[in-house]
Amino acid sequence: MKEVDYIIVGCGLASISFCEQLRANDKTFVVFNDDSQKSSIVAAGLYNPVILKRFSEVWKAKEQLKLALPLYSKIESELHIKIDHKLRILRRFTSIEEQNKWFTASDKPSLESYLSLHLIKNNTSEIDAPYGFGEVLHAGRLDTEILIENYKCFLKENNCLEERSFVHHDIQFKDDAICYENLRAKQIVFAEGFGVKQNPYFNTIPLTGSKGEILTIKAPDLKIDYAIKSSVFIIPLGDDLYNVGSTYNNDDKSNAPTDSAREELISKLKTFINCDFQVVNHVAGVRPTVKDRRPLVGRHSKHANLYVLNGLGTRGVMIAPYVADKLFKFIENNEALDDEIDVNRFK
Repeated sequence: MKEVDYIIVGCGLASISFCEQLRANDKTFVVFNDDSQKSSIVAAGLYNPVILKRFSEVWKAKEQLKLALPLYSKIESELHIKIDHKLRILRRFTSIEEQNKWFTASDKPSLESYLSLHLIKNNTSEIDAPYGFGEVLHAGRLDTEILIENYKCFLKENNCLEERSFVHHDIQFKDDAICYENLRAKQIVFAEGFGVKQNPYFNTIPLTGSKGEILTIKAPDLKIDYAIKSSVFIIPLGDDLYNVGSTYNNDDKSNAPTDSAREELISKLKTFINCDFQVVNHVAGVRPTVKDRRPLVGRHSKHANLYVLNGLGTRGVMIAPYVADKLFKFIENNEALDDEIDVNRFK
Protein backbone atom coordinates (compact mmCIF):
# COMPACT_ATOMS: atom_id res chain seq x y z
CA MET A 1 0.00 0.00 0.00
CA LYS A 2 1.08 3.58 -0.62
CA GLU A 3 1.58 5.42 2.66
CA VAL A 4 0.80 9.14 3.03
CA ASP A 5 0.32 11.47 5.94
CA TYR A 6 -3.01 12.87 4.71
CA ILE A 7 -5.91 12.18 2.39
CA ILE A 8 -7.77 15.38 1.48
CA VAL A 9 -11.24 15.25 -0.03
CA GLY A 10 -12.13 18.26 -2.20
CA CYS A 11 -10.09 20.73 -4.20
CA GLY A 12 -11.48 24.20 -3.53
CA LEU A 13 -9.96 27.13 -1.67
CA ALA A 14 -9.99 25.33 1.69
CA SER A 15 -8.30 22.24 0.30
CA ILE A 16 -5.63 24.19 -1.60
CA SER A 17 -4.80 26.24 1.49
CA PHE A 18 -4.43 23.07 3.56
CA CYS A 19 -2.28 21.44 0.86
CA GLU A 20 0.05 24.43 1.10
CA GLN A 21 0.32 23.90 4.86
CA LEU A 22 1.27 20.28 4.23
CA ARG A 23 3.82 21.15 1.56
CA ALA A 24 5.43 23.77 3.79
CA ASN A 25 5.83 21.15 6.52
CA ASP A 26 7.03 18.25 4.35
CA LYS A 27 3.88 16.18 4.75
CA THR A 28 2.78 13.73 2.07
CA PHE A 29 -0.80 13.72 0.80
CA VAL A 30 -3.29 12.72 -1.88
CA VAL A 31 -6.28 14.83 -2.95
CA PHE A 32 -9.56 13.30 -4.16
CA ASN A 33 -11.72 15.57 -6.30
CA ASP A 34 -14.66 14.93 -8.62
CA ASP A 35 -15.51 18.56 -9.52
CA SER A 36 -19.01 18.16 -8.07
CA GLN A 37 -18.76 21.36 -6.00
CA LYS A 38 -18.62 24.69 -7.84
CA SER A 39 -18.68 27.39 -5.14
CA SER A 40 -14.94 28.17 -5.26
CA ILE A 41 -14.84 28.19 -9.07
CA VAL A 42 -17.86 30.47 -9.52
CA ALA A 43 -16.93 32.81 -6.65
CA ALA A 44 -16.47 36.49 -7.45
CA GLY A 45 -13.10 36.21 -5.73
CA LEU A 46 -13.07 39.60 -4.04
CA TYR A 47 -11.07 40.00 -0.87
CA ASN A 48 -12.34 42.95 1.03
CA PRO A 49 -11.81 43.70 4.75
CA VAL A 50 -15.07 45.66 5.13
CA ILE A 51 -18.73 44.59 5.22
CA LEU A 52 -20.03 47.22 2.83
CA LYS A 53 -23.68 46.91 3.76
CA ARG A 54 -23.08 48.00 7.35
CA PHE A 55 -19.62 49.62 7.12
CA SER A 56 -18.10 47.25 9.67
CA GLU A 57 -14.91 45.21 9.79
CA VAL A 58 -14.87 41.68 8.45
CA TRP A 59 -14.27 39.04 11.15
CA LYS A 60 -10.49 38.59 11.73
CA ALA A 61 -9.74 40.68 8.63
CA LYS A 62 -6.18 41.65 9.57
CA GLU A 63 -5.21 38.12 10.61
CA GLN A 64 -6.72 36.65 7.46
CA LEU A 65 -5.05 39.05 5.03
CA LYS A 66 -1.71 38.60 6.78
CA LEU A 67 -1.82 34.90 5.89
CA ALA A 68 -3.75 34.96 2.62
CA LEU A 69 -1.81 37.47 0.54
CA PRO A 70 1.66 35.91 1.06
CA LEU A 71 0.20 32.45 0.37
CA TYR A 72 -1.33 33.49 -2.95
CA SER A 73 1.87 35.29 -3.89
CA LYS A 74 3.82 32.09 -3.20
CA ILE A 75 1.46 30.06 -5.38
CA GLU A 76 1.78 32.61 -8.18
CA SER A 77 5.55 32.34 -8.06
CA GLU A 78 5.69 28.55 -7.94
CA LEU A 79 3.00 27.87 -10.55
CA HIS A 80 3.97 30.81 -12.81
CA ILE A 81 0.44 32.20 -12.91
CA LYS A 82 -1.24 35.53 -12.11
CA ILE A 83 -4.20 35.20 -9.74
CA ASP A 84 -3.99 38.15 -7.30
CA HIS A 85 -5.22 41.35 -8.96
CA LYS A 86 -5.07 44.47 -6.81
CA LEU A 87 -8.35 46.27 -7.31
CA ARG A 88 -10.01 49.42 -6.09
CA ILE A 89 -13.46 48.78 -4.64
CA LEU A 90 -15.83 51.75 -4.59
CA ARG A 91 -18.98 51.73 -2.49
CA ARG A 92 -21.72 53.67 -4.28
CA PHE A 93 -23.56 56.01 -1.91
CA THR A 94 -27.32 56.36 -2.30
CA SER A 95 -27.78 59.34 0.02
CA ILE A 96 -26.07 62.00 2.13
CA GLU A 97 -26.88 59.83 5.16
CA GLU A 98 -24.79 56.97 3.74
CA GLN A 99 -21.90 59.33 3.17
CA ASN A 100 -22.08 60.40 6.81
CA LYS A 101 -22.21 56.80 8.04
CA TRP A 102 -19.11 56.01 5.97
CA PHE A 103 -17.07 58.85 7.46
CA THR A 104 -18.28 57.99 10.96
CA ALA A 105 -17.15 54.39 10.45
CA SER A 106 -13.77 55.52 9.10
CA ASP A 107 -13.00 57.05 12.51
CA LYS A 108 -13.13 53.64 14.20
CA PRO A 109 -9.66 52.21 14.98
CA SER A 110 -10.56 48.87 13.39
CA LEU A 111 -11.59 50.51 10.10
CA GLU A 112 -9.41 53.60 9.70
CA SER A 113 -6.82 51.73 7.61
CA TYR A 114 -9.49 50.28 5.30
CA LEU A 115 -11.87 53.19 4.58
CA SER A 116 -10.60 56.16 2.59
CA LEU A 117 -11.49 59.59 3.97
CA HIS A 118 -11.82 61.07 0.48
CA LEU A 119 -15.21 61.28 -1.17
CA ILE A 120 -14.81 60.15 -4.78
CA LYS A 121 -17.01 61.93 -7.30
CA ASN A 122 -18.50 60.08 -10.22
CA ASN A 123 -16.78 61.09 -13.46
CA THR A 124 -18.47 58.88 -16.03
CA SER A 125 -21.89 59.27 -17.62
CA GLU A 126 -22.24 55.49 -17.88
CA ILE A 127 -22.71 55.24 -14.10
CA ASP A 128 -25.46 56.85 -12.04
CA ALA A 129 -23.86 57.90 -8.74
CA PRO A 130 -24.91 61.45 -7.78
CA TYR A 131 -23.68 61.00 -4.20
CA GLY A 132 -20.29 59.63 -5.21
CA PHE A 133 -18.32 56.74 -3.77
CA GLY A 134 -16.26 55.67 -0.78
CA GLU A 135 -13.08 53.70 -1.53
CA VAL A 136 -12.09 50.49 0.27
CA LEU A 137 -8.33 50.12 0.74
CA HIS A 138 -6.24 46.92 0.76
CA ALA A 139 -8.69 45.06 -1.45
CA GLY A 140 -8.42 42.97 -4.58
CA ARG A 141 -9.67 40.06 -6.65
CA LEU A 142 -8.38 36.51 -6.68
CA ASP A 143 -8.98 34.61 -9.92
CA THR A 144 -10.26 31.46 -8.24
CA GLU A 145 -10.91 29.61 -11.50
CA ILE A 146 -7.32 30.07 -12.71
CA LEU A 147 -6.03 29.12 -9.25
CA ILE A 148 -8.02 25.89 -8.98
CA GLU A 149 -7.43 24.69 -12.54
CA ASN A 150 -3.68 25.30 -12.33
CA TYR A 151 -3.40 23.83 -8.85
CA LYS A 152 -5.12 20.65 -10.00
CA CYS A 153 -2.58 20.39 -12.83
CA PHE A 154 0.22 20.92 -10.31
CA LEU A 155 -1.14 18.14 -8.08
CA LYS A 156 -1.55 15.83 -11.06
CA GLU A 157 2.04 16.41 -12.19
CA ASN A 158 3.20 15.45 -8.70
CA ASN A 159 1.01 12.33 -8.53
CA CYS A 160 -1.06 13.83 -5.70
CA LEU A 161 -4.48 14.02 -7.38
CA GLU A 162 -7.18 11.39 -7.81
CA GLU A 163 -9.83 12.80 -10.14
CA ARG A 164 -12.77 10.73 -8.94
CA SER A 165 -15.31 10.58 -6.17
CA PHE A 166 -14.31 9.54 -2.68
CA VAL A 167 -16.45 6.66 -1.34
CA HIS A 168 -16.82 7.34 2.37
CA HIS A 169 -18.12 3.88 3.22
CA ASP A 170 -14.90 2.30 1.93
CA ILE A 171 -12.81 3.79 4.75
CA GLN A 172 -11.23 1.09 6.94
CA PHE A 173 -10.17 2.14 10.42
CA LYS A 174 -6.97 0.57 11.76
CA ASP A 175 -5.32 1.10 15.15
CA ASP A 176 -3.15 4.04 14.13
CA ALA A 177 -4.16 4.75 10.55
CA ILE A 178 -6.86 4.72 7.90
CA CYS A 179 -6.87 2.50 4.86
CA TYR A 180 -8.69 3.46 1.69
CA GLU A 181 -8.23 1.36 -1.44
CA ASN A 182 -4.44 1.19 -1.92
CA LEU A 183 -3.72 4.07 0.46
CA ARG A 184 -2.73 4.06 4.11
CA ALA A 185 -3.02 7.51 5.74
CA LYS A 186 -2.63 8.96 9.19
CA GLN A 187 -5.44 11.52 8.76
CA ILE A 188 -8.28 12.45 6.42
CA VAL A 189 -9.40 16.06 6.01
CA PHE A 190 -12.79 16.60 4.39
CA ALA A 191 -12.89 19.94 2.56
CA GLU A 192 -15.93 19.14 0.44
CA GLY A 193 -17.90 22.37 0.69
CA PHE A 194 -21.63 21.76 0.49
CA GLY A 195 -20.84 18.22 -0.68
CA VAL A 196 -20.23 17.35 2.98
CA LYS A 197 -23.99 16.77 3.16
CA GLN A 198 -23.27 13.41 1.45
CA ASN A 199 -20.54 12.56 3.96
CA PRO A 200 -21.85 10.08 6.58
CA TYR A 201 -19.24 11.22 9.13
CA PHE A 202 -19.99 14.94 9.00
CA ASN A 203 -23.41 15.27 7.34
CA THR A 204 -25.00 16.49 10.58
CA ILE A 205 -22.84 19.61 10.90
CA PRO A 206 -25.00 22.78 10.74
CA LEU A 207 -24.17 23.74 7.17
CA THR A 208 -27.11 25.46 5.51
CA GLY A 209 -25.84 26.33 2.04
CA SER A 210 -26.65 29.42 0.01
CA LYS A 211 -26.81 29.29 -3.77
CA GLY A 212 -25.12 32.16 -5.56
CA GLU A 213 -25.27 33.10 -9.23
CA ILE A 214 -22.97 35.39 -11.20
CA LEU A 215 -23.23 36.89 -14.68
CA THR A 216 -20.39 37.90 -16.95
CA ILE A 217 -21.30 40.81 -19.19
CA LYS A 218 -19.59 42.58 -22.07
CA ALA A 219 -19.97 46.36 -21.84
CA PRO A 220 -17.64 48.15 -24.33
CA ASP A 221 -18.74 51.65 -23.27
CA LEU A 222 -18.35 51.22 -19.52
CA LYS A 223 -14.54 51.54 -19.37
CA ILE A 224 -13.95 51.25 -15.61
CA ASP A 225 -10.94 49.60 -13.96
CA TYR A 226 -12.43 49.47 -10.45
CA ALA A 227 -15.15 47.40 -8.80
CA ILE A 228 -18.41 49.01 -7.70
CA LYS A 229 -20.57 47.78 -4.84
CA SER A 230 -24.15 48.93 -5.03
CA SER A 231 -27.24 46.71 -5.06
CA VAL A 232 -24.89 44.24 -6.79
CA PHE A 233 -21.15 44.08 -7.40
CA ILE A 234 -19.69 44.84 -10.80
CA ILE A 235 -16.08 43.65 -11.16
CA PRO A 236 -13.79 44.40 -14.14
CA LEU A 237 -12.08 41.41 -15.77
CA GLY A 238 -10.43 43.15 -18.74
CA ASP A 239 -11.37 43.21 -22.45
CA ASP A 240 -14.64 45.02 -21.61
CA LEU A 241 -15.82 42.04 -19.54
CA TYR A 242 -17.30 42.38 -16.04
CA ASN A 243 -18.64 39.98 -13.43
CA VAL A 244 -21.98 40.95 -11.89
CA GLY A 245 -23.16 39.30 -8.68
CA SER A 246 -24.32 37.87 -6.60
CA THR A 247 -27.64 36.33 -5.64
CA TYR A 248 -28.53 34.48 -2.43
CA ASN A 249 -30.95 31.56 -2.43
CA ASN A 250 -31.23 29.38 0.66
CA ASP A 251 -33.76 26.94 -0.83
CA ASP A 252 -32.27 25.82 -4.17
CA LYS A 253 -29.24 23.56 -3.62
CA SER A 254 -28.43 22.85 -7.28
CA ASN A 255 -25.56 24.20 -9.38
CA ALA A 256 -27.88 25.05 -12.28
CA PRO A 257 -28.19 28.73 -13.35
CA THR A 258 -31.73 30.10 -13.19
CA ASP A 259 -33.67 32.63 -15.23
CA SER A 260 -34.96 34.31 -12.08
CA ALA A 261 -31.45 35.03 -10.80
CA ARG A 262 -30.40 36.32 -14.22
CA GLU A 263 -33.35 38.72 -14.28
CA GLU A 264 -32.68 39.84 -10.70
CA LEU A 265 -29.03 40.67 -11.42
CA ILE A 266 -29.83 42.49 -14.66
CA SER A 267 -32.59 44.50 -13.00
CA LYS A 268 -30.34 45.60 -10.13
CA LEU A 269 -27.44 46.37 -12.45
CA LYS A 270 -29.62 48.68 -14.54
CA THR A 271 -30.35 50.82 -11.48
CA PHE A 272 -26.86 52.32 -11.61
CA ILE A 273 -25.29 51.80 -15.05
CA ASN A 274 -26.53 53.60 -18.15
CA CYS A 275 -24.84 51.75 -21.00
CA ASP A 276 -25.67 48.77 -23.17
CA PHE A 277 -24.31 45.37 -22.23
CA GLN A 278 -24.57 41.75 -23.29
CA VAL A 279 -24.64 38.72 -20.98
CA VAL A 280 -21.94 36.31 -22.16
CA ASN A 281 -21.85 33.81 -19.27
CA HIS A 282 -23.95 32.73 -16.30
CA VAL A 283 -22.74 30.39 -13.54
CA ALA A 284 -24.04 29.12 -10.21
CA GLY A 285 -22.78 27.28 -7.13
CA VAL A 286 -23.82 26.52 -3.55
CA ARG A 287 -21.76 28.31 -0.91
CA PRO A 288 -21.06 26.36 2.31
CA THR A 289 -22.67 28.77 4.76
CA VAL A 290 -23.27 28.49 8.51
CA LYS A 291 -25.95 30.22 10.57
CA ASP A 292 -23.43 32.08 12.76
CA ARG A 293 -21.25 32.94 9.71
CA ARG A 294 -18.17 31.21 11.12
CA PRO A 295 -16.23 28.29 9.63
CA LEU A 296 -16.60 24.69 10.76
CA VAL A 297 -13.21 23.25 11.67
CA GLY A 298 -12.17 20.30 13.80
CA ARG A 299 -12.12 16.60 14.63
CA HIS A 300 -14.81 13.97 14.42
CA SER A 301 -16.31 13.15 17.81
CA LYS A 302 -15.63 9.39 17.53
CA HIS A 303 -12.94 8.93 14.87
CA ALA A 304 -9.83 10.81 15.98
CA ASN A 305 -8.18 10.87 12.55
CA LEU A 306 -11.12 12.35 10.63
CA TYR A 307 -11.30 16.15 10.30
CA VAL A 308 -13.51 18.73 8.64
CA LEU A 309 -12.54 22.05 7.03
CA ASN A 310 -15.68 23.75 5.84
CA GLY A 311 -18.20 26.57 6.18
CA LEU A 312 -16.17 29.33 4.50
CA GLY A 313 -19.32 31.02 3.18
CA THR A 314 -18.98 34.07 0.96
CA ARG A 315 -15.44 35.05 2.03
CA GLY A 316 -13.46 31.92 1.25
CA VAL A 317 -10.58 33.81 -0.39
CA MET A 318 -9.72 35.47 2.92
CA ILE A 319 -10.81 32.76 5.35
CA ALA A 320 -9.32 29.64 3.71
CA PRO A 321 -5.62 30.22 4.53
CA TYR A 322 -6.52 31.30 8.08
CA VAL A 323 -8.56 28.22 8.96
CA ALA A 324 -6.14 25.88 7.16
CA ASP A 325 -3.37 27.20 9.39
CA LYS A 326 -5.53 26.72 12.49
CA LEU A 327 -6.48 23.15 11.56
CA PHE A 328 -2.89 22.12 10.76
CA LYS A 329 -1.64 23.43 14.11
CA PHE A 330 -4.53 21.69 15.86
CA ILE A 331 -3.68 18.33 14.29
CA GLU A 332 0.11 18.47 14.32
CA ASN A 333 0.89 20.68 17.33
CA ASN A 334 -2.17 20.04 19.46
CA GLU A 335 -2.96 23.78 19.54
CA ALA A 336 -6.54 24.36 20.66
CA LEU A 337 -9.05 25.66 18.14
CA ASP A 338 -10.82 28.91 18.91
CA ASP A 339 -14.33 28.18 20.15
CA GLU A 340 -15.88 30.34 17.43
CA ILE A 341 -14.59 28.06 14.61
CA ASP A 342 -14.65 24.69 16.38
CA VAL A 343 -17.13 22.36 14.67
CA ASN A 344 -18.23 21.11 18.10
CA ARG A 345 -19.44 24.53 19.26
CA PHE A 346 -23.08 23.71 18.46
CA LYS A 347 -23.25 20.57 20.60
